Amino acid sequence: MRLIVGLGNPGVEYEHHRHNIGFRVVDAFATKHRLVFDGHEKDALTARGRVAGQAVMLAKPLTYMNRSGKAVAGLTRAYLEGISDLLVVYDEIDLPLGRLRIRESGSGGTHNGMASILEVLGSGGFPRLRFGVRGPSYAREVDLADYVLSDFEPQESAIVEDAVARSRDALLMFVRGDLRRAMNTFNRDPEPETKADDPTPTNAR
Repeated sequence: MRLIVGLGNPGVEYEHHRHNIGFRVVDAFATKHRLVFDGHEKDALTARGRVAGQAVMLAKPLTYMNRSGKAVAGLTRAYLEGISDLLVVYDEIDLPLGRLRIRESGSGGTHNGMASILEVLGSGGFPRLRFGVRGPSYAREVDLADYVLSDFEPQESAIVEDAVARSRDALLMFVRGDLRRAMNTFNRDPEPETKADDPTPTNAR
């Protein structure tokens, strides 16, 4: 089984926050593949089904961000043979808005949800998808907690929607066992759109 966990905070008041982009990505994946979040186990909302011939569980922890490790550890120990079958999706303030970075393993950086997961699992040896949420208006003097617990701005919505769709496609590659291809495909910055009247070939550099 593949376990995909999106990080966020439960409750409608948090729904559109930057910090909840993990929830938003797994929701998009569930919609695309007709999976329904109708389970409630190990302190998480869960959706199960088969995608690309593989058993898949999606999870949204209900423990609030800073205690995400409790839910992730419970599900991992109950359903997975090893943590390499776990992928965590979360917001990354150190990446510009809409940039994706997929890694096979690593640290949690400054992200409290990831810190909780690493502490409880005792290892960072699982894949993760980091979703950039740092918009143009972000300034270093702004309180980090206040910023990630704010909604995306209206002018950011197109970039966010495009990145959610790319994240959804990256998760499908993970499910198929092709994480390295996902890294090669989605860790590159998105190509700018070429106007129809632009005489420069798209492969010219």
